[in-house]
Amino acid sequence: MAEEEKQEGKGFTVQDRRRFSPETGEAREVSEEPKGFTISSGSESVGESQSKTPPSHEPLPEINFSTFIISLSTQALMHLGEIPNPLGGKSETDIPVAKQMIDILGMLQEKTRGNLDAGEERLVEDILFDLRMKYVEAVKKK
Repeated sequence: MAEEEKQEGKGFTVQDRRRFSPETGEAREVSEEPKGFTISSGSESVGESQSKTPPSHEPLPEINFSTFIISLSTQALMHLGEIPNPLGGKSETDIPVAKQMIDILGMLQEKTRGNLDAGEERLVEDILFDLRMKYVEAVKKK
């Protein structure tokens, strides 16, 4: 408790986790348990606020190219007002941000051309087509 109060006056704590000593260049022992850092903001630190939230019990989906593309398209749909914002529960429209998300997906399509399997290529093509059509509709409504 007293140590937390001391750290509150400081902005943050930094720990040297280099594997070699900067003075001698010889290997040194590094603890396997990662040490957190503390950034003070008001009465509680970032490390404290994160520990107060209960951990999610839902397993996260596997990260692969398809789930990445779907997550970007979901963000674009949210900015087009097609699906509600999960934080507020309301549908909000932000056309420039939606256009940026669609452009990012288009760039990924160009940069990955020839490196995707048939299912991934079809997924990107279908998602981009749908998003571009929804974007045109959203711009017309504006």
